[in-house]
Amino acid sequence: MPEPRPVPRLAARAVIVEDGQLLLVNAFAGPHTTLWCAPGGGAEMGASLPDTLIREVFEETGLTIAVGDPCLVNEFHAPERHFHQVEVFFRAQVTRGTLDPGWRDPEDIVTDRRWVTYTEMAALRVKPDSLADVAFGVGFAYDPLERLINP
Repeated sequence: MPEPRPVPRLAARAVIVEDGQLLLVNAFAGPHTTLWCAPGGGAEMGASLPDTLIREVFEETGLTIAVGDPCLVNEFHAPERHFHQVEVFFRAQVTRGTLDPGWRDPEDIVTDRRWVTYTEMAALRVKPDSLADVAFGVGFAYDPLERLINP
């Protein structure tokens, strides 16, 4: 009997732009990572993607958000780890809170968060590759399957 194939993980991420800056969080746990991404995380059974996003953004940043329209679908794949994640990015707005340097992610994955301009993003390692253009542009994008990179 063949081995069951892993099911892709579904995640929701927030594209939050305020005053010409996009909110980013560290993509992997720990201080060693230099990879940044939009806040968000994995969907749970029975939770909508917007509800998932509200929960995840609060856990990672302490911010309360309103979720808007989808703006990007991205896929990551790490075949050697049997990992495949499909991410749906939504435009979002902060409705309450500010970034508090003392905020702690209960899962200890996100340890750093920052606001960055389009120009500043060029000097950072950010995934997915299309995030800057989508965040600071308009419209919807599909970012085809890309290999997951190490922290």
